[in-house]
Amino acid sequence: MTARRCLATLLLALAAGAAPAATVEQPRPFGHVIGDVLTQRVLLHDDGHEVTATAPPAGRVGPWLERRPARVERDSAGRRWLVLDYQVINAPRDVSVVSLPALTIATQAGAPLSLPAWPVSIGPLTRPGALDPMRPDRPPAPRPTETLERQLALAIGALAFVLLAWLGWWAARQWRDARALPFARAWRALRRLDPAGGEAWLVLHRAIDASAGRVVQSATLSRLFVDAPQLAALRTRIEDFYRRSDQRFFADERAGPPYPLLDLCRALREVEKRHHG
Repeated sequence: MTARRCLATLLLALAAGAAPAATVEQPRPFGHVIGDVLTQRVLLHDDGHEVTATAPPAGRVGPWLERRPARVERDSAGRRWLVLDYQVINAPRDVSVVSLPALTIATQAGAPLSLPAWPVSIGPLTRPGALDPMRPDRPPAPRPTETLERQLALAIGALAFVLLAWLGWWAARQWRDARALPFARAWRALRRLDPAGGEAWLVLHRAIDASAGRVVQSATLSRLFVDAPQLAALRTRIEDFYRRSDQRFFADERAGPPYPLLDLCRALREVEKRHHG
């Protein structure tokens, strides 16, 4: 609305005895879309005196606008303004002109304030038919992978080296233990001998002697478990072996059920492996 039209409206209102027009700061009259908030500011003064106004209620105003709860603010000069916010809640199919409603705001101990209607234009977010058809997804730009491939190759090479080194260490240790540990050597020898033969019994005797670091006999068997405490878990079986050995070699009692010589040697080898592991 032009200044001439505002002046004409004011003169008509005065001539009709209506409330005087208020001092109003209006929002931009063009270029609004759905979701925009349009703000009117009404100066709370009447004939140079500050007044207290009764704000209009919040709610929907026609098909296009919704009034938010009003508030009062002061400007840098200390003057009080009634602030009215209108939000655009619908979008027309084409640019349309709507109006912020005319209001008569009651005041306490003063004349009411009159606000003329204020035209504004609102439009759709896009023009009808302006959208292009949906386009296919754009493939991402390829990124260089040479550095990643080089790092991956180095990591795989390092892992392979560690695994091979560990495998070599494990194989070397198994080979060393099989030749250095007494019961491991005895196990290899017994697998080539007859468990019922005297040579097999002597092989196990020598392994027990080597584990104790001295010659072990039935009379000194108790010292074995002091010198080699890891063998205490098999004490009953070792004592039974020495008892059967004395019967075999000194009492010439070879009859009876076969003795599980290989089982005892296997158990001694497992204890030895855990002890040196």
